[in-house]
Amino acid sequence: MLDNRLTARSTTTQATTAVRVAGEIIGGSAFTVIAGPCSVEGREMLLSSAASVRSSGARLLRGGAFKPRTSPYAFRGLGASALEMLAEAREVTGLPVVTELMDARDIDAVDAVADVIQIGARNMQNFSLLAAVGERRTPVLLKRGMSATVNELLLAAEHIMAHGNSQVILCERGIRTFETSTRNTLDISAIPVLKQETHLPVIVDPSHAAGRADLVPALAAAAVAVGADGLIVEVHPDPATALSDGAQSLTFAAFAEMMRRLGPLALMCGRQLDIPIAIPLEARADGVQSALRVCA
Repeated sequence: MLDNRLTARSTTTQATTAVRVAGEIIGGSAFTVIAGPCSVEGREMLLSSAASVRSSGARLLRGGAFKPRTSPYAFRGLGASALEMLAEAREVTGLPVVTELMDARDIDAVDAVADVIQIGARNMQNFSLLAAVGERRTPVLLKRGMSATVNELLLAAEHIMAHGNSQVILCERGIRTFETSTRNTLDISAIPVLKQETHLPVIVDPSHAAGRADLVPALAAAAVAVGADGLIVEVHPDPATALSDGAQSLTFAAFAEMMRRLGPLALMCGRQLDIPIAIPLEARADGVQSALRVCA
């Protein structure tokens, strides 16, 4: 039998499996955007971030409570207190919460708050952790490892599904190459490959791929164009003072502008990206040419 018997499409025409998250759907006709700070740094910054990204069209809130960092001296998250803040932000804004699980010992605490459990790139092949989230029924956002092949990503998802959890969302977040002008290299070709190989929804993380906020909108537009089901984007009220990943985080205004421009592009690609009424009508109706300028 095939190793990817659960993740593979049964037929070439099989529809993408829609993952339902607290009233939101990832993998349907809508282009779903997850946004928020890399790390939860405090209550006020989280609440302001959640309110801002919601007003710009994000459908889910991201925020790290437990952070894997290359340096042991870097900020590693607020832990349990951050989970409490995320729960409050969901209560205030209505946005479902996406947050990372690093250690199976924290699964009960994370699962009690998370609407989607994120498995980060560094843990893509942490098989005991994949088994742990597979035994739950909370949707899982699985990020591709920085040196992982597409097939290895699919087999990691297979581990989760083999333990009973079919609610898996794949995420292309860039891979490590010889190129140094960006933090990672966004493997844009992986999205159409995955869309052919698997029925699971596929989203893109342009923030970690770029490592630079100025490149995020162009990579987000590319994700729309090649058929991704959504984005996960880092947004911070003051990126210059962020405790993690400030260089790749969009300001509130930059995120709102990106969303405004992505709307017509998504429509042109056959996807729906709802633009909130709070964004002025003239901003919503400036046409496809405006949307395409995000690539320039």
